[in-house]
Amino acid sequence: MNRTSGGRSRWYTQLHWQVLIALVAGVAFGTFAPSAALSVEFLGDLFLRLLKMIIIPIIFTSLVSGVASLGDARHVGRVGLRTLIYYTATTTLAICVGLLLVNVIQPGRYLDLANASDVTVELATENTTLSEFLVRMVPDNVIDAMARGDVLPVIVFALLFGLFLLRLDGDNVRAVHRVVDGVLEVIQALTLAIVRLAPIGIFALLAPEVARSGPEVIWDLRYYFVTVGAALLVHALVTLPLLLWVFGRRNPLTFGGQMAPALATAFSTASSSATLPLTMECAEQRAEVPRGISSFVLPLGATVNMDGTALYEAIAALTIAQVYGVQLGLGEQALVLLTALLASVGAAGIPMAGLVMLVVVLEAVGLPLAGIGTIYAVDRVLDMMRTATNVWSDSVGSAVVARFEGSGS
Repeated sequence: MNRTSGGRSRWYTQLHWQVLIALVAGVAFGTFAPSAALSVEFLGDLFLRLLKMIIIPIIFTSLVSGVASLGDARHVGRVGLRTLIYYTATTTLAICVGLLLVNVIQPGRYLDLANASDVTVELATENTTLSEFLVRMVPDNVIDAMARGDVLPVIVFALLFGLFLLRLDGDNVRAVHRVVDGVLEVIQALTLAIVRLAPIGIFALLAPEVARSGPEVIWDLRYYFVTVGAALLVHALVTLPLLLWVFGRRNPLTFGGQMAPALATAFSTASSSATLPLTMECAEQRAEVPRGISSFVLPLGATVNMDGTALYEAIAALTIAQVYGVQLGLGEQALVLLTALLASVGAAGIPMAGLVMLVVVLEAVGLPLAGIGTIYAVDRVLDMMRTATNVWSDSVGSAVVARFEGSGS
């Protein structure tokens, strides 16, 4: 039996402890047996593919079901408005934290251009304008968007589909609603099965990354690494818990424990989109966030709410400016804030997406793209940290919105 005499599960059978053990074991294995660690990487890739396999189905069915179950169009509008206010506010706060620390620590003074590379040639080709981004939000072929894994157009279509499912009535419409709910139920069951593999997947993802990076890379960029890491920690451990406690009326420690498996998975995969199925499962099953709220707030957040990414882009831009000896005044830093806010909305929930969007921020304030090569070496580690921050912000947002909708626990 896996239960104690009191009926509770033994600690080692609980997912969050299994994930924590996998994290520690992955770091140790990658450090002390790097060659062997690289050989298990395929297991991590398999786990990541399983998660990605259900991203589009769970986004579409959960959003349609969530919108259709909110009651009426005014309710949808109210939830949507509160969600967007929360996302805009937290991302702005995150950028402000980043700008404050990068001005105090000034990590660019300790760097040189020796590590600059041609990586920016590839990144620059990914740049798109705001108008192009807005056009891409509306799919010309939603099936093609689903096949390509293009999340934002699928979200737009799902929101519209759910709204009209909510507005219409009749036997056929109710049948469609039941079909969507049924498919969502199956997808959630599949998600739970995949989630049970999380400790193995996290171990196999983290160990090779530790084996490849090593501690010496971080040492060369230690001031920059500390600046970004400290800013992420301040936002994740101070700003967001305060918002959760004040507006969500939840204990941050308890809620953090309930979301721990999703946060650990976000850290190891560096993909908020790939983590979305587990984020929704933790929010609904462990944190008891109502499905109507979580299925609306979390898929939207995985695409448009990127607190950690926006914070990183602001720090990286000012660090590169310091490397080149460029002084950015309050006006230029305000432009960095605004551009980082908009660029984070367009960042895909995949590894290294923030690095691509950094090009937009640098071009907005006239900084050379070659500076990206200077900070590129530690981006994977920081990507893992900022992804966990992104998912934590989404999770807090679901609890805050649920409380204002009168359905928080």
